[in-house]
Amino acid sequence: MSDTHDSAQTARELGERYADEIIALRRHFHQHPELSAKEFETSAYIRERLDELGIPYERIEGPRPADDREERDEFIGTGIIATIRGEADGAYDAEGQPSRRVALRCDMDALPVTEKTGLPFASQNDGVMHACGHDCHMAMQLGAAHILASMRDQLRGEVRLIFQPAEEISIGARDMIAAGALDGVDAIFGQHVWSEVDAGSFSCEAGGRMGNTDWFRIDIEGVSAHGSMPHKGVDAIVIACEIVDALQLLVSRRSSPFEPVVVTVGEIHGGTARNIMAGSAYIAGTVRTWNPEMRTYIANRLEHICAKLVDAFGAKIEIEYTRGNPAVINDKKVAQVAAHAIADNFGGDALAHYQGTLSGEDFAEYLQYVPGVFVFTGIRNPRAGTTHPQHSCYYDIDESVLAPGAVVAAQWALDMLA
Repeated sequence: MSDTHDSAQTARELGERYADEIIALRRHFHQHPELSAKEFETSAYIRERLDELGIPYERIEGPRPADDREERDEFIGTGIIATIRGEADGAYDAEGQPSRRVALRCDMDALPVTEKTGLPFASQNDGVMHACGHDCHMAMQLGAAHILASMRDQLRGEVRLIFQPAEEISIGARDMIAAGALDGVDAIFGQHVWSEVDAGSFSCEAGGRMGNTDWFRIDIEGVSAHGSMPHKGVDAIVIACEIVDALQLLVSRRSSPFEPVVVTVGEIHGGTARNIMAGSAYIAGTVRTWNPEMRTYIANRLEHICAKLVDAFGAKIEIEYTRGNPAVINDKKVAQVAAHAIADNFGGDALAHYQGTLSGEDFAEYLQYVPGVFVFTGIRNPRAGTTHPQHSCYYDIDESVLAPGAVVAAQWALDMLA
Protein backbone atom coordinates (compact mmCIF):
# COMPACT_ATOMS: atom_id res chain seq x y z
CA MET A 1 0.00 0.00 0.00
CA SER A 2 2.86 2.38 0.84
CA ASP A 3 4.48 1.67 -2.54
CA THR A 4 1.29 2.76 -4.28
CA HIS A 5 1.06 5.86 -2.10
CA ASP A 6 4.69 6.76 -2.77
CA SER A 7 4.38 6.31 -6.53
CA ALA A 8 1.18 8.37 -6.59
CA GLN A 9 2.83 11.20 -4.73
CA THR A 10 5.81 11.14 -7.07
CA ALA A 11 3.65 10.95 -10.21
CA ARG A 12 1.47 13.80 -8.99
CA GLU A 13 4.46 16.00 -8.15
CA LEU A 14 6.00 15.32 -11.56
CA GLY A 15 2.68 16.09 -13.23
CA GLU A 16 2.59 19.45 -11.48
CA ARG A 17 6.19 20.10 -12.50
CA TYR A 18 5.49 19.29 -16.16
CA ALA A 19 2.05 20.97 -16.34
CA ASP A 20 3.20 24.02 -18.31
CA GLU A 21 5.11 21.79 -20.72
CA ILE A 22 1.99 19.64 -21.32
CA ILE A 23 -0.15 22.71 -21.99
CA ALA A 24 2.48 24.05 -24.40
CA LEU A 25 2.45 20.72 -26.25
CA ARG A 26 -1.33 20.83 -26.56
CA ARG A 27 -1.21 24.35 -27.95
CA HIS A 28 1.43 23.41 -30.51
CA PHE A 29 -0.61 20.44 -31.73
CA HIS A 30 -3.77 22.55 -31.77
CA GLN A 31 -2.10 25.20 -33.88
CA HIS A 32 -0.80 22.67 -36.42
CA PRO A 33 -3.58 20.10 -37.04
CA GLU A 34 -3.40 17.51 -39.80
CA LEU A 35 -6.13 15.35 -41.30
CA SER A 36 -6.40 11.59 -40.93
CA ALA A 37 -3.56 9.63 -42.56
CA LYS A 38 -1.70 12.90 -43.22
CA GLU A 39 -0.19 13.48 -39.76
CA PHE A 40 3.37 13.79 -41.09
CA GLU A 41 4.49 16.96 -39.28
CA THR A 42 2.65 15.87 -36.14
CA SER A 43 4.47 12.54 -36.18
CA ALA A 44 7.83 14.22 -36.72
CA TYR A 45 7.22 16.58 -33.79
CA ILE A 46 6.34 13.68 -31.49
CA ARG A 47 9.49 11.84 -32.50
CA GLU A 48 11.55 14.93 -31.64
CA ARG A 49 9.99 15.03 -28.18
CA LEU A 50 10.67 11.31 -27.65
CA ASP A 51 14.30 11.86 -28.65
CA GLU A 52 14.56 14.63 -26.03
CA LEU A 53 13.18 12.25 -23.39
CA GLY A 54 15.57 9.46 -24.41
CA ILE A 55 12.70 7.11 -25.26
CA PRO A 56 13.41 4.79 -28.19
CA TYR A 57 10.69 4.31 -30.79
CA GLU A 58 9.80 2.62 -34.03
CA ARG A 59 8.25 4.56 -36.87
CA ILE A 60 5.50 2.51 -38.49
CA GLU A 61 5.80 2.67 -42.25
CA GLY A 62 5.86 0.44 -45.28
CA PRO A 63 3.20 -1.22 -47.46
CA ARG A 64 -0.13 -2.24 -46.00
CA PRO A 65 -1.91 -5.09 -47.82
CA ALA A 66 -5.37 -4.30 -49.15
CA ASP A 67 -8.29 -6.17 -47.65
CA ASP A 68 -11.96 -6.72 -48.38
CA ARG A 69 -12.90 -3.63 -46.39
CA GLU A 70 -10.91 -1.12 -48.38
CA GLU A 71 -8.55 -0.98 -51.33
CA ARG A 72 -5.48 0.92 -50.18
CA ASP A 73 -1.97 0.42 -51.53
CA GLU A 74 -0.14 2.57 -49.00
CA PHE A 75 0.41 2.26 -45.30
CA ILE A 76 -0.32 5.52 -43.49
CA GLY A 77 3.31 5.81 -42.33
CA THR A 78 2.78 8.24 -39.45
CA GLY A 79 2.26 5.88 -36.51
CA ILE A 80 4.81 5.53 -33.73
CA ILE A 81 5.48 2.77 -31.20
CA ALA A 82 7.79 3.81 -28.37
CA THR A 83 9.10 1.83 -25.40
CA ILE A 84 9.94 2.80 -21.82
CA ARG A 85 11.94 0.04 -20.16
CA GLY A 86 11.50 -0.32 -16.42
CA GLU A 87 14.52 -0.54 -14.10
CA ALA A 88 12.87 -1.81 -10.90
CA ASP A 89 13.81 -5.21 -9.49
CA GLY A 90 12.11 -7.97 -11.43
CA ALA A 91 11.26 -5.76 -14.41
CA TYR A 92 12.87 -8.31 -16.76
CA ASP A 93 13.57 -12.00 -16.53
CA ALA A 94 16.90 -13.70 -17.17
CA GLU A 95 16.16 -13.84 -20.89
CA GLY A 96 15.44 -10.12 -21.08
CA GLN A 97 11.67 -10.43 -21.37
CA PRO A 98 9.53 -7.94 -19.41
CA SER A 99 7.60 -9.39 -16.50
CA ARG A 100 4.62 -7.45 -17.83
CA ARG A 101 4.04 -5.06 -20.70
CA VAL A 102 1.25 -2.48 -20.77
CA ALA A 103 0.36 0.06 -23.45
CA LEU A 104 -0.81 3.66 -23.48
CA ARG A 105 -2.51 4.80 -26.67
CA CYS A 106 -3.37 8.22 -28.08
CA ASP A 107 -4.71 9.36 -31.45
CA MET A 108 -3.18 12.08 -33.61
CA ASP A 109 -5.54 13.23 -36.37
CA ALA A 110 -7.69 16.35 -36.69
CA LEU A 111 -10.98 17.06 -38.46
CA PRO A 112 -12.03 18.96 -41.63
CA VAL A 113 -13.55 21.78 -39.54
CA THR A 114 -12.95 25.52 -39.84
CA GLU A 115 -12.07 26.78 -36.37
CA LYS A 116 -14.02 29.72 -34.89
CA THR A 117 -12.71 29.74 -31.32
CA GLY A 118 -10.64 32.89 -31.67
CA LEU A 119 -7.90 31.32 -29.54
CA PRO A 120 -4.43 32.88 -29.83
CA PHE A 121 -3.17 29.42 -30.77
CA ALA A 122 -6.02 28.61 -33.18
CA SER A 123 -5.40 26.39 -36.18
CA GLN A 124 -3.03 27.75 -38.80
CA ASN A 125 -4.22 25.18 -41.34
CA ASP A 126 -7.34 26.47 -43.07
CA GLY A 127 -10.30 24.13 -42.81
CA VAL A 128 -8.55 21.77 -40.38
CA MET A 129 -9.06 21.78 -36.61
CA HIS A 130 -8.44 19.63 -33.56
CA ALA A 131 -12.16 19.74 -32.80
CA CYS A 132 -12.20 16.38 -31.01
CA GLY A 133 -9.37 16.78 -28.52
CA HIS A 134 -6.69 14.63 -30.10
CA ASP A 135 -4.26 17.51 -29.53
CA CYS A 136 -4.91 16.99 -25.81
CA HIS A 137 -4.44 13.23 -26.07
CA MET A 138 -0.99 13.59 -27.61
CA ALA A 139 0.04 16.18 -25.04
CA MET A 140 -1.16 14.02 -22.14
CA GLN A 141 0.56 10.94 -23.51
CA LEU A 142 3.85 12.79 -23.90
CA GLY A 143 3.35 14.13 -20.39
CA ALA A 144 2.77 10.60 -19.09
CA ALA A 145 5.87 9.48 -20.98
CA HIS A 146 7.92 12.20 -19.26
CA ILE A 147 6.59 11.14 -15.86
CA LEU A 148 7.29 7.45 -16.50
CA ALA A 149 10.74 8.14 -17.93
CA SER A 150 11.49 9.98 -14.70
CA MET A 151 10.27 6.97 -12.68
CA ARG A 152 11.99 4.15 -14.55
CA ASP A 153 13.37 2.85 -11.25
CA GLN A 154 9.78 2.12 -10.14
CA LEU A 155 8.62 0.43 -13.36
CA ARG A 156 8.39 -3.34 -12.91
CA GLY A 157 8.11 -4.09 -16.59
CA GLU A 158 7.70 -2.23 -19.84
CA VAL A 159 5.41 0.54 -21.04
CA ARG A 160 4.59 0.74 -24.73
CA LEU A 161 3.46 4.10 -26.11
CA ILE A 162 1.20 3.91 -29.16
CA PHE A 163 0.79 7.12 -31.15
CA GLN A 164 -1.96 6.24 -33.60
CA PRO A 165 -3.03 8.01 -36.80
CA ALA A 166 -6.41 8.05 -38.54
CA GLU A 167 -8.84 7.44 -35.68
CA GLU A 168 -11.45 9.69 -37.26
CA ILE A 169 -11.68 7.47 -40.35
CA SER A 170 -11.63 4.25 -38.31
CA ILE A 171 -8.56 2.63 -39.86
CA GLY A 172 -5.65 3.71 -37.66
CA ALA A 173 -6.03 1.17 -34.86
CA ARG A 174 -6.23 -1.74 -37.28
CA ASP A 175 -3.06 -0.57 -39.01
CA MET A 176 -1.20 -0.26 -35.72
CA ILE A 177 -2.35 -3.71 -34.61
CA ALA A 178 -1.20 -5.15 -37.94
CA ALA A 179 2.18 -3.49 -37.35
CA GLY A 180 2.57 -5.30 -34.02
CA ALA A 181 1.47 -2.62 -31.56
CA LEU A 182 -0.14 -5.21 -29.28
CA ASP A 183 2.52 -7.91 -29.51
CA GLY A 184 3.24 -9.06 -25.96
CA VAL A 185 0.92 -6.45 -24.41
CA ASP A 186 -1.03 -7.52 -21.31
CA ALA A 187 -3.41 -4.54 -21.06
CA ILE A 188 -4.04 -1.17 -22.71
CA PHE A 189 -5.13 2.31 -21.57
CA GLY A 190 -6.72 5.10 -23.57
CA GLN A 191 -8.47 8.32 -22.69
CA HIS A 192 -10.61 10.96 -24.35
CA VAL A 193 -11.19 14.51 -23.19
CA TRP A 194 -14.97 14.76 -22.99
CA SER A 195 -17.32 17.75 -22.92
CA GLU A 196 -20.12 15.89 -21.11
CA VAL A 197 -17.95 15.20 -18.04
CA ASP A 198 -17.04 17.99 -15.62
CA ALA A 199 -13.47 19.26 -15.60
CA GLY A 200 -11.43 17.74 -12.79
CA SER A 201 -13.23 14.40 -12.89
CA PHE A 202 -12.78 11.12 -14.75
CA SER A 203 -15.18 8.36 -15.80
CA CYS A 204 -13.74 4.86 -16.10
CA GLU A 205 -16.65 2.53 -15.34
CA ALA A 206 -16.46 -1.10 -16.41
CA GLY A 207 -18.60 -2.38 -19.26
CA GLY A 208 -19.92 -0.63 -22.34
CA ARG A 209 -18.70 2.93 -22.82
CA MET A 210 -19.11 3.67 -26.55
CA GLY A 211 -21.33 2.15 -29.23
CA ASN A 212 -20.96 -0.09 -32.26
CA THR A 213 -20.35 2.13 -35.27
CA ASP A 214 -21.69 1.08 -38.68
CA TRP A 215 -22.19 2.93 -41.97
CA PHE A 216 -24.55 2.64 -44.92
CA ARG A 217 -25.09 4.00 -48.40
CA ILE A 218 -28.27 3.30 -50.37
CA ASP A 219 -28.24 3.99 -54.12
CA ILE A 220 -31.69 4.29 -55.73
CA GLU A 221 -32.21 3.82 -59.45
CA GLY A 222 -35.51 5.18 -60.75
CA VAL A 223 -36.50 6.61 -64.14
CA SER A 224 -36.02 10.27 -64.98
CA ALA A 225 -38.78 12.27 -66.65
CA HIS A 226 -39.91 15.82 -67.23
CA GLY A 227 -40.96 17.47 -64.00
CA SER A 228 -44.40 18.20 -65.44
CA MET A 229 -44.99 14.52 -66.31
CA PRO A 230 -44.26 12.59 -63.08
CA HIS A 231 -46.35 9.62 -64.23
CA LYS A 232 -43.79 8.95 -66.95
CA GLY A 233 -40.96 8.16 -64.56
CA VAL A 234 -39.98 6.80 -61.15
CA ASP A 235 -38.92 9.58 -58.80
CA ALA A 236 -35.73 8.56 -56.97
CA ILE A 237 -35.87 11.57 -54.63
CA VAL A 238 -39.37 10.74 -53.42
CA ILE A 239 -38.26 7.17 -52.75
CA ALA A 240 -35.20 8.41 -50.89
CA CYS A 241 -37.45 10.53 -48.67
CA GLU A 242 -39.69 7.54 -47.98
CA ILE A 243 -36.63 5.52 -46.95
CA VAL A 244 -35.50 8.29 -44.59
CA ASP A 245 -38.91 8.25 -42.87
CA ALA A 246 -38.96 4.45 -42.72
CA LEU A 247 -35.52 4.31 -41.08
CA GLN A 248 -36.77 6.54 -38.26
CA LEU A 249 -39.70 4.19 -37.76
CA LEU A 250 -37.16 1.37 -37.57
CA VAL A 251 -35.89 3.01 -34.40
CA SER A 252 -39.16 4.20 -32.87
CA ARG A 253 -41.37 1.21 -33.76
CA ARG A 254 -39.13 -1.78 -34.41
CA SER A 255 -36.74 -1.60 -31.45
CA SER A 256 -37.30 -1.49 -27.71
CA PRO A 257 -37.30 1.97 -26.08
CA PHE A 258 -34.96 0.45 -23.49
CA GLU A 259 -32.40 -0.41 -26.17
CA PRO A 260 -30.11 2.42 -27.36
CA VAL A 261 -30.26 2.71 -31.17
CA VAL A 262 -29.53 5.63 -33.49
CA VAL A 263 -30.04 5.64 -37.26
CA THR A 264 -28.91 8.93 -38.79
CA VAL A 265 -29.11 9.88 -42.45
CA GLY A 266 -26.36 12.44 -42.90
CA GLU A 267 -26.43 12.75 -46.70
CA ILE A 268 -29.12 12.81 -49.36
CA HIS A 269 -28.22 13.56 -52.98
CA GLY A 270 -30.25 13.45 -56.16
CA GLY A 271 -31.37 15.35 -59.22
CA THR A 272 -29.71 17.44 -61.89
CA ALA A 273 -32.19 20.24 -62.60
CA ARG A 274 -35.31 21.76 -61.07
CA ASN A 275 -37.58 20.64 -63.91
CA ILE A 276 -36.28 17.08 -64.22
CA MET A 277 -37.59 14.30 -62.03
CA ALA A 278 -34.55 12.56 -60.62
CA GLY A 279 -33.75 9.20 -62.08
CA SER A 280 -31.19 8.41 -59.39
CA ALA A 281 -30.39 9.40 -55.83
CA TYR A 282 -28.50 8.13 -52.84
CA ILE A 283 -28.61 8.50 -49.09
CA ALA A 284 -25.83 7.76 -46.65
CA GLY A 285 -25.65 7.60 -42.89
CA THR A 286 -24.63 5.79 -39.76
CA VAL A 287 -26.09 3.25 -37.34
CA ARG A 288 -25.10 3.23 -33.67
CA THR A 289 -26.07 0.41 -31.33
CA TRP A 290 -25.11 -0.82 -27.87
CA ASN A 291 -25.22 -4.61 -28.04
CA PRO A 292 -24.20 -7.04 -30.81
CA GLU A 293 -27.65 -8.61 -31.19
CA MET A 294 -29.28 -5.27 -31.92
CA ARG A 295 -26.40 -4.41 -34.25
CA THR A 296 -27.20 -7.42 -36.43
CA TYR A 297 -30.98 -6.92 -36.15
CA ILE A 298 -30.88 -3.29 -37.33
CA ALA A 299 -28.63 -4.14 -40.28
CA ASN A 300 -31.00 -6.89 -41.42
CA ARG A 301 -34.16 -4.81 -40.95
CA LEU A 302 -32.65 -1.84 -42.79
CA GLU A 303 -31.99 -3.94 -45.87
CA HIS A 304 -35.42 -5.59 -45.68
CA ILE A 305 -37.34 -2.30 -45.36
CA CYS A 306 -35.44 -0.61 -48.17
CA ALA A 307 -35.93 -3.54 -50.53
CA LYS A 308 -39.69 -3.62 -49.90
CA LEU A 309 -40.06 0.13 -50.36
CA VAL A 310 -38.27 0.41 -53.67
CA ASP A 311 -40.07 -2.65 -54.98
CA ALA A 312 -43.39 -0.95 -54.22
CA PHE A 313 -42.31 2.08 -56.28
CA GLY A 314 -40.85 0.04 -59.13
CA ALA A 315 -37.27 1.14 -58.55
CA LYS A 316 -33.98 -0.65 -57.89
CA ILE A 317 -31.46 -0.22 -55.09
CA GLU A 318 -27.97 -1.15 -54.10
CA ILE A 319 -27.13 -1.14 -50.39
CA GLU A 320 -23.58 -0.89 -49.09
CA TYR A 321 -23.59 -1.65 -45.37
CA THR A 322 -20.21 -1.43 -43.65
CA ARG A 323 -19.59 -2.75 -40.18
CA GLY A 324 -17.24 -0.28 -38.56
CA ASN A 325 -15.63 -0.37 -35.15
CA PRO A 326 -17.24 -2.48 -32.42
CA ALA A 327 -18.31 -1.14 -29.04
CA VAL A 328 -15.78 0.05 -26.47
CA ILE A 329 -16.15 -2.25 -23.45
CA ASN A 330 -13.94 -1.66 -20.42
CA ASP A 331 -12.52 -4.70 -18.68
CA LYS A 332 -13.65 -4.82 -15.04
CA LYS A 333 -10.25 -5.50 -13.45
CA VAL A 334 -8.33 -3.08 -15.65
CA ALA A 335 -10.97 -0.39 -15.06
CA GLN A 336 -10.61 -0.92 -11.30
CA VAL A 337 -6.89 -0.19 -11.58
CA ALA A 338 -7.70 3.04 -13.39
CA ALA A 339 -10.24 3.99 -10.72
CA HIS A 340 -7.64 3.45 -8.00
CA ALA A 341 -5.10 5.51 -9.97
CA ILE A 342 -7.59 8.39 -10.13
CA ALA A 343 -8.65 8.16 -6.48
CA ASP A 344 -5.09 7.74 -5.17
CA ASN A 345 -3.97 10.92 -6.91
CA PHE A 346 -7.04 13.15 -6.83
CA GLY A 347 -9.44 11.65 -4.29
CA GLY A 348 -12.67 9.72 -4.63
CA ASP A 349 -14.61 12.82 -5.69
CA ALA A 350 -12.65 12.82 -8.94
CA LEU A 351 -14.45 9.62 -10.01
CA ALA A 352 -17.41 10.70 -12.13
CA HIS A 353 -20.36 8.63 -13.27
CA TYR A 354 -21.06 8.89 -16.99
CA GLN A 355 -23.57 6.64 -18.71
CA GLY A 356 -21.53 6.29 -21.90
CA THR A 357 -22.24 7.39 -25.45
CA LEU A 358 -23.15 5.99 -28.85
CA SER A 359 -20.23 7.87 -30.35
CA GLY A 360 -17.67 5.50 -31.83
CA GLU A 361 -13.96 4.98 -31.18
CA ASP A 362 -11.49 2.70 -32.90
CA PHE A 363 -9.82 2.10 -29.53
CA ALA A 364 -12.37 -0.73 -29.52
CA GLU A 365 -10.18 -2.58 -32.01
CA TYR A 366 -7.42 -3.00 -29.42
CA LEU A 367 -9.96 -4.37 -26.94
CA GLN A 368 -10.70 -7.24 -29.30
CA TYR A 369 -7.23 -8.58 -28.46
CA VAL A 370 -6.27 -7.41 -24.97
CA PRO A 371 -8.20 -6.18 -21.92
CA GLY A 372 -8.19 -2.45 -21.40
CA VAL A 373 -9.82 0.69 -20.12
CA PHE A 374 -10.98 3.82 -21.91
CA VAL A 375 -11.27 6.85 -19.62
CA PHE A 376 -13.41 9.92 -20.22
CA THR A 377 -11.40 12.89 -18.95
CA GLY A 378 -13.78 15.73 -18.14
CA ILE A 379 -13.21 19.16 -19.67
CA ARG A 380 -16.63 20.74 -19.13
CA ASN A 381 -16.33 24.08 -17.31
CA PRO A 382 -19.10 26.65 -17.97
CA ARG A 383 -17.08 29.42 -16.30
CA ALA A 384 -14.27 28.87 -18.79
CA GLY A 385 -16.70 28.48 -21.70
CA THR A 386 -15.58 24.92 -22.43
CA THR A 387 -19.02 23.42 -22.98
CA HIS A 388 -19.14 22.92 -26.76
CA PRO A 389 -19.42 19.31 -27.93
CA GLN A 390 -16.84 17.30 -29.82
CA HIS A 391 -16.55 18.23 -33.53
CA SER A 392 -17.83 21.78 -32.94
CA CYS A 393 -15.96 24.66 -34.60
CA TYR A 394 -15.99 26.28 -31.13
CA TYR A 395 -14.60 23.25 -29.30
CA ASP A 396 -12.16 24.09 -26.53
CA ILE A 397 -11.03 22.55 -23.25
CA ASP A 398 -10.16 23.51 -19.70
CA GLU A 399 -6.39 23.11 -19.91
CA SER A 400 -6.09 22.51 -16.17
CA VAL A 401 -7.17 18.90 -16.83
CA LEU A 402 -4.17 18.05 -19.01
CA ALA A 403 -1.54 17.41 -16.34
CA PRO A 404 -3.96 15.33 -14.22
CA GLY A 405 -4.80 13.30 -17.33
CA ALA A 406 -1.10 12.59 -17.84
CA VAL A 407 -0.76 11.61 -14.17
CA VAL A 408 -3.68 9.17 -14.37
CA ALA A 409 -2.21 7.48 -17.45
CA ALA A 410 1.22 7.19 -15.82
CA GLN A 411 -0.20 5.95 -12.52
CA TRP A 412 -2.30 3.30 -14.28
CA ALA A 413 0.84 1.99 -15.99
CA LEU A 414 2.80 1.95 -12.72
CA ASP A 415 0.00 0.13 -10.90
CA MET A 416 -0.59 -2.41 -13.68
CA LEU A 417 3.08 -3.30 -13.75
CA ALA A 418 3.19 -3.52 -9.96
